[in-house]
Order: sequence, then C-alpha cells, then structure tokens
Amino acid sequence: MKAILFREIKSFFGSIIGYLVIGIFLLLNGLFLWVFEGEFNILNSGYADLSPFFTLAPWILLFLIPAVTMRSFSDEKKQGTIELLLTKPMSSWEIVNGKFLGAFLLIVIAIIPTIIYVYAISSLGFPAGNIDMGSTLGSYFGLLFLIATYTSIGIFTSTLTDNQIVAFIFAVFLCFLFFYGFEGLSKIGGSFGDLINSLGMNFHFKSMSRGVIDTRDIIYFISVTLLFLSGTVYQLKSMKG
Repeated sequence: MKAILFREIKSFFGSIIGYLVIGIFLLLNGLFLWVFEGEFNILNSGYADLSPFFTLAPWILLFLIPAVTMRSFSDEKKQGTIELLLTKPMSSWEIVNGKFLGAFLLIVIAIIPTIIYVYAISSLGFPAGNIDMGSTLGSYFGLLFLIATYTSIGIFTSTLTDNQIVAFIFAVFLCFLFFYGFEGLSKIGGSFGDLINSLGMNFHFKSMSRGVIDTRDIIYFISVTLLFLSGTVYQLKSMKG
C-alpha cells in the first residue's frame, strides 16, 4: 500500500496537478472570503467566525476532488497499466487504500494553509480572540470526513470507465446527490423528510459544525466512505476475473 501511496503523491507533485489543485482551492476561497462582495465575504459579515468558509469549501471540493480522483483508475485502464497494477503482490484493498490516501492527503495539504484564517478572524474579533473555537474545530473535523467521503466516491467512479471526463461528471453527480440532493428531496418528502435529510452529508456536516461531535455523524461518514471503497474493491476484483 505504501508503494501505491508514495507513487500517487509523487505523481501529483511531480506534475502541475498537485500545485494546481492547492492553488485553485486557496485562490477561490481567498477571493470569495476576502475580496468579492457577497454573502461569503467575512469582512462584510460583521461576525468573527469562519462559517462562510465552511459553507463555501464543500461546494468547491465537490468539483475539485473529482478532478483529482478522475484519473486514479480510469487513466490506468486507458493506458493499459491496470493489468500490471493488479498483478502486483498486493490485495485489492491495499491498492484502493493507496490510491484513496494519496488523493486524500493532497486535499488535506490544500486545507492546511486555511488555518491562517483562524488567526486572522481571531485577530479581527472584538475583543481580539473572540472566536468560537469549538465550532471551528468541529467544522474542520467534519470537513476532513467530508473530504474522505468525496474522495471515496471519486475513486469509485474512476473504476467505472476509462474516460476521465465521464468519471469526473459521475463523481460530481454522486457527490452532489449525497451532499445536497437528499436535503433537497427532504423538502418534498412529507413525513419522511427528516429521514431523507439524515441520509445526506450536509446534515451531518452541519451537526459537526456546531462543535458537538456526535458518534452518529462519524459513523455516517465512515459508513458511506467504506461503502464506496468496497464498491471500488469489487470493481477491481471483477477486472481480475
């Protein structure tokens, strides 16, 4: 697994991909949070909190993570190297986990510089240091789980086709469905609205953002992540024949 992980990290930073992903994420967040006028502008909100960032970041990642993962297995299939990968002395789970962790760590690296936002907000608060660290830490914790789930979805869709664009579109669709789709459907779900809403990632992400870490939220994210990773393993095993 380590060999796959290091190969993924090396491929990301051995080309422009890794730097581009980190740059785009930080640039978009920086512009919407600090420069552009609008509902996400922290300076105009009048509140010393990072809720605009945690509202915006999942939507940016919804497109960015599929762009990272779309090549994970689809490129291997297109280049004809998938057979070589499958003959390595590793289990399907080790291969999948290596690919998954490589993409996951890249996105985490993109998230780390945003910690400076916490310092900036704390300094801008009145009085200085007036920031709800509980909800901020909970939101970062939830964001890590959200990244893991998005990544598992992207890895899974990359096994379904050798076309990276198709894998990207399918991943964006599934990420959108699990993040916001169930919340949207809950509004027309009648008496089942609350149940439908609880199936969505945004429901559990918002719960963590309040600063209270509920085991039900953690179990949800882990379950969905394992579901798609298991689907990826199944796809690989079917390729082995």
